[in-house]
Amino acid sequence: MTPDEQIPSDPKVVLAQVARVIDLIRPAIQADGGDVELIDVDHEGIVRIRLHGACVGCPSSTMTLKLGIERNLREHVPSVAGVEAVD
Repeated sequence: MTPDEQIPSDPKVVLAQVARVIDLIRPAIQADGGDVELIDVDHEGIVRIRLHGACVGCPSSTMTLKLGIERNLREHVPSVAGVEAVD
């Protein structure tokens, strides 16, 4: 991303963009017996999510979080800096 590109700074816009992307990837997570809940996006671009169902305690949940959810969010929402799972 170049410095000239605009990154949405309105928290409501960013939250809506993140929610839209999560809604698109949710069916794949649900197909494996899990689910994901959007908790918050902070002012630094950190998305906080809560994993549910089969994702809780699953050894692959870290890979799902980083390679699936975070990668997709960063690709589609430039202001996302990272993703953290919360309990």
